[in-house]
This record gives sequence, C-alpha cells and structure tokens, in this order.
Amino acid sequence: MHRFTPIILATALAAATPALAGEDDAFVEFKVLKPEVALQAAQAAMEACRAGGYQVGVTVVDRFGGPQVFVRDRYAGLHVYETSRRKAWTAVSFRSSTSELHEATAPGTISQGIRQLSEALPLGGGLVIEGAGTILGGIGVSGAPSPELDDECAAAGIAAVEDQIAF
Repeated sequence: MHRFTPIILATALAAATPALAGEDDAFVEFKVLKPEVALQAAQAAMEACRAGGYQVGVTVVDRFGGPQVFVRDRYAGLHVYETSRRKAWTAVSFRSSTSELHEATAPGTISQGIRQLSEALPLGGGLVIEGAGTILGGIGVSGAPSPELDDECAAAGIAAVEDQIAF
C-alpha cells in the first residue's frame, strides 16, 4: 500500500537531480533502442503470446514514451493498439511495471490518483526495458486472457534482446 510512496518520491528526486558527470555541460546524453532492436523485442513478445495461443498487440516505446514499434497479430482485437501503447508509456513514465503500479494505485491507496491521468494504464502487461545501466524504453502487451500473461509475453520480448542491451 504505502510501500510505493517512497519509490515514487525517490524516482522524482532522482529525475530532478542533475547527473554528476558533465554537470557543467549544456547537453545530456541518453540511450534508446535502435528501431531494429525494438522490433525484435516486439516480435519476440508477440511470438511468445502466439505460442500460448493468444493474439496480441505489442508496443515498444523509447525512454520518453514515444512509440518506436507496434506489431499486432492477425486476430488481435482493435483495442490492443491503444492498450499496449498506454501500458508501455505507463511503465516508462513511472519507471515501474504496470502490475506493480496496479497494486500501488488501487482504490484507497495514497497513489490512487494516478489512475485519473489520461494516459496512465496501471494494468499488467507493461514493463520497463533496462540495459547499459539505464532505462532504454518500455514494452506493452495487450490481448492475452490476463494481465499476468501479458506480463510474461512482455518479459519474453525483453529476454530476446537482453544480450544486445546488457553490459
């Protein structure tokens, strides 16, 4: 319940604190996935769901929440574009899996107001993509029979590119 509040505060402070290296520079540096790597992650997530018999849509966003790739299996519902994008956006925006955010923003919790934001979708299936010591993007999956299964497919997408993004 209240365990998420320190995470939100720590994240806000970390985001507001300038990086020690290059503090005097006028520029910041960051990493994002190449489109080809984002596509590999999305396709791997879709294939993982397909192997389970689920038709899904998968969106990979960059570290700022901008869409990089969207793939949709042939029989996935029309809603999967919006929901997969919003799940990926939510994971990156809050630097947390959407399943964790689902619990942390439940009615009656201190963070329940997050559910009122127009883009936030605290429903399982959105994961942060991390590598090279930083957030690289997010992946959102929609269309499996449960948010937990969406999570599993998203994790499979990240695992498929893990060797390319970790060092």
